[in-house]
Amino acid sequence: MSTYPKIHLSFAVSDLESSITFYTKFFGEDPVKIKPGYAKFLPSAAPLNLALHTGAKADGGAGHHMGIQVEDRETVLNHLQRIKTAGLMTDEEMNVDCCHANQDKFWVKDPDGREWEIYVLNRDIDEQDHGKVTGCCEEAEKVAVVDESASCCEPTCCN
Repeated sequence: MSTYPKIHLSFAVSDLESSITFYTKFFGEDPVKIKPGYAKFLPSAAPLNLALHTGAKADGGAGHHMGIQVEDRETVLNHLQRIKTAGLMTDEEMNVDCCHANQDKFWVKDPDGREWEIYVLNRDIDEQDHGKVTGCCEEAEKVAVVDESASCCEPTCCN
């Protein structure tokens, strides 16, 4: 039985079969519906309704990402192990300070380059505790001039 509310995302994909394979591994579950040019996932890991479809140009989500916030570090590590075992490439960031918070997380990319993260918020970081820019914020610092008085990577990667 599903829980509600759910967030609905609909992505155009360049290769439906590759995307179905990726999301099956990422969520650890098969799609609930497959039709010509269409697949739908209702993963138990998140209140999400994800529809994949062909026919439109896949944009790769340039500059954007999606994330699943979980309860604790153990859940992050369980998902990480499951996803690595499924053969997906991951980028791990454990105990990273990013966007006014300390987080444990990892990233994966779908076949069209959309980035997904699974993360836990370990603690918020007060401005006086906020030191060197680390983790995802380093990338934001490379692509934009960061105002020293502004918060880390705002608004690039905040969760």
